[in-house]
Amino acid sequence: MFPASRYTCKAHRCIRALTTLQKDPAAPQQYSSIQRRTCSSVSTTRITTHYTIHPRDKDARWEDESAAVLTPLTILSPPCPSEKGMEMERFADEADVVIVGGGPAGLSAAIRLKQLANEQEKELRVCLVEKAPQIGAHTLSGACLEPSALVELFPDWKERGAPLHTPVTEDVFSIFTEKHRIPIPILPGLPMQNHGNYIVRLGNLVRWLGEQAEELGVEIYPGYAAAEVLFHEDGSVKGIATNDVGIAKDGSPKDTFERGMELHAKVTMFGEGCHGHLAKQLYKQFNLRENCEPQTYAIGLKELWMIDEKKWKPGRTEHSVGWPLDRHTYGGSFLYHLNEGEPLVALGFVVGLDYSNPYLSPFREFQRWKHHPFVASTLEGGQRIAYGARALNEGGFQCIPKLTFPGGLLIGCSPGFMNVPKIKGTHTAMKSGILAAEAIFPKVTAENLDSETAGLHIAEYSDNLKNSSVWKELHSVRNIRPSFHNYFGLYGGMVYTGIFYWILRGKEPWTLKHRGLDANQLKPAKDCKPIEYPKPDGKISFDLLSSVALSGTNHEGDQPAHLTLKDDRIPVETNLAIYDGPEQRFCPAGVYEYVPVETGDGMRLQINAQNCVHCKTCDIKDPSQNINWVVPEGGGGPAYNGM
Repeated sequence: MFPASRYTCKAHRCIRALTTLQKDPAAPQQYSSIQRRTCSSVSTTRITTHYTIHPRDKDARWEDESAAVLTPLTILSPPCPSEKGMEMERFADEADVVIVGGGPAGLSAAIRLKQLANEQEKELRVCLVEKAPQIGAHTLSGACLEPSALVELFPDWKERGAPLHTPVTEDVFSIFTEKHRIPIPILPGLPMQNHGNYIVRLGNLVRWLGEQAEELGVEIYPGYAAAEVLFHEDGSVKGIATNDVGIAKDGSPKDTFERGMELHAKVTMFGEGCHGHLAKQLYKQFNLRENCEPQTYAIGLKELWMIDEKKWKPGRTEHSVGWPLDRHTYGGSFLYHLNEGEPLVALGFVVGLDYSNPYLSPFREFQRWKHHPFVASTLEGGQRIAYGARALNEGGFQCIPKLTFPGGLLIGCSPGFMNVPKIKGTHTAMKSGILAAEAIFPKVTAENLDSETAGLHIAEYSDNLKNSSVWKELHSVRNIRPSFHNYFGLYGGMVYTGIFYWILRGKEPWTLKHRGLDANQLKPAKDCKPIEYPKPDGKISFDLLSSVALSGTNHEGDQPAHLTLKDDRIPVETNLAIYDGPEQRFCPAGVYEYVPVETGDGMRLQINAQNCVHCKTCDIKDPSQNINWVVPEGGGGPAYNGM
C-alpha cells in the first residue's frame, strides 16, 4: 500500500502492524503472551479502562514524545528515536474517497464510483476500511433479497456468478398461539409478498461484492477498524483514523504498541451498519437528528440448521407473529429454506427493542419459539451449525436524519433505510450507496470545483435520495410500525396495515409517531412480572454460551473492553437496583453479568468483552445510556460464514 523506503522506523512499525493485521486476522492474539510495560497500576475495581473514557493525556503511562502526523512527503527517514515516552505520531495517506464499512451499502458505493471512473477514464482512488478480518465476516441478515439494486449495479450478475441460488417459490405467514397456528393469506401488494425475491446468505453476497469491487480497482482493507473521525480546521470532515493496537487490558501501552493510521479524503462515506459508533459522533457534531424522531431498533437473532432432507422445501419462506411474545411486544420470526446443494434452513427471531419488561430475554424467547409445533417439526432430527445476532433499524421514514455534512455523508443502515414490514433493508442500503456515489463522482473529479469547506459537502445526495424509489418505498410504509402502539398492540397494527396500506398504499394524510428512545421504555422491575423460561433441551433449544461458540467470536483478551461505561457506578446503583440488571438479559452473547464482589458484600458488573458479537444492542437498550460501544482492535468479533 505504501512505499516502505519513505518512512521512519516509527512509521515502518505502524505500517507493519496494520499490514500484519490485514494479512493475518489472528495476529492480534499474539499480544496476550507479550510482556507489557511496567507502569503504575490501575485500580482493580475500575471496569472501564478505555482511553475514550480515561484520556491518555491524564495518564502518566502515556508520556507523549511527539504527536506529529507522518506523510510520504514529510518523512525523511531520520534515525529511530529513543524509547523514552510514547511515540504518538500517525502515518497519513490521501484518497479521493474513503468508505467506512464493507457491507452492502459501502461496497455498492465503491463499485459505482469505480464504474463511473472507468467509464469516463478518470483517475479516482477509493479506499474502503472494514473492521472484520474478511469482507462478510461481520455480516448477518435473514435474508430475503429484493434484487433491484444488484441488477442496477450488475445487469449480468448471473453470468458473474453472484451467489443468488434460491428464488422464492412459496410464502407462508402465520399467527402463532402457544400450540397452534392461524394461517394468514398474503394478498398481492402486501409487504410480505416475496415473488421475484431471492433467499440469500448475505455474508456470501457481500464477499462476492467485495471481489467485484477489487476487480474494478477499489482498495479494500479488512481488519482495519475506523476508530476516530478527523476534522479540518474549518470543522469539515477530513477522514478517519484506524484504532491503535498493542494496548493492555488495564489501559497501559504494551511493548507492541502501534498507533493507527489516518486516511484523508475529499469525501468520507460512513456505512458502518446499524447504530454505527462514528455516526453517533457525527449526529452530535453536526446536529443531524434535529428534525427527525429518535431511531427505534430491534434485535435479530439467527441460526443456520442442517435439517432432514425429507423436510427440506427449497425456496419456501415462513414468517410468523404472536407467541411467544405478548401482543404489546413487537416482533416476529422467519424460517427460510435455502437451495445450496444441501438441506439448509436459516431461521431467526426479531424483537423490537421498545419492549417494557426488563425480565424479557430476546435470546430465550428465540429458543422458546423453536419449540412451537410448526417450527419444531422442521428442526427435529436436524443439527444447528451457526448462530449470530445483530441490531436493526426499525424507525423508517420518521427517523431518517440529515444525511450530508461538510466532508461526508451517511449511507445504508447507518442512517436506517430498512423497510420494516418487508423485513428488508439490503436493497435500499445498496441503492443509497449507488445514489451517493453518483452524487459524489462529478464533485471529486471536477478540475475547478469551488468549495466553501476543505471537505466537500455533497448536498445533492439528499436530493437524489428523496427523488428515488427508496424514499417512496419508506414513505408508503411509514405508519405500519408505529401503528402497533395501541391498546390492541399486534392485532391493531395488523388491522391498520390491512386497511390503510393494502387499500391506500400509504397515502393517508397523517404520519404516526414512535414512542421515543428504546432506552426509555423499560419499566422498573418491581412493576413487572418475571418471565420463567424453560431450560434448553440441547436438541432444539440451547444455552447462550454454546450458541456464542458457534458464532466464531474472538477478541484479543489483553485489551481494554470496547464496551465502555461512562460511569462505572451506574450499573449497580441504577440498572441493577431499579431494573434488575437488564443488560444480562438483552445481550445475546453473555457479555454482561452481575457477580458477587470479592468481599461478599454486594454485586458488581463483569464485562466479558471477548464474547461480544458486535450487535450494538447494549448501546441502544441500556436504560441509563451509560454504555458506549467503540471498536475493539481490528479483526476482532464474530467470524460469520455466510450469515
